[in-house]
Amino acid sequence: MTQLELFPADAEPVDDVFGEVIYAYTRQDAIEDGVLVDAMQGPLADVSRQHFRYPIAMTAAVFALIEKAVDNEKYLNDFAGVWHDVLWMSKTCAHRATETTRWFKVIITGTGRRRYHELKIVCGPGDDAEPVLTVMLPEED
Repeated sequence: MTQLELFPADAEPVDDVFGEVIYAYTRQDAIEDGVLVDAMQGPLADVSRQHFRYPIAMTAAVFALIEKAVDNEKYLNDFAGVWHDVLWMSKTCAHRATETTRWFKVIITGTGRRRYHELKIVCGPGDDAEPVLTVMLPEED
């Protein structure tokens, strides 16, 4: 079966099948609400652009982990350095992967007794169906 047979030109539009969208919570809404932290802004922007060409964000929980490491003055971490380590490991050390998700481990010192942290990076559609990346904890979606 070809792509054309799966989605013929005369197929009903999705909004005709399911009706009008009642409510949509967008990625931009999540950033504005603080659920996601936009890594394409501020001190993380340059590091993000060095590693990926797509927009990237992290969940508030991942940001809190990085913030905890930076606030621990014993280890002299900074946001850009820790973020670089996270993104580097997401590209080089993925121990499990699917088409859209990679799980990886990264060492983040200064977060408490645990040094190794398992994270995942997910590629999905943005608000306009463009590819976007999100770094999150394994149990988050």
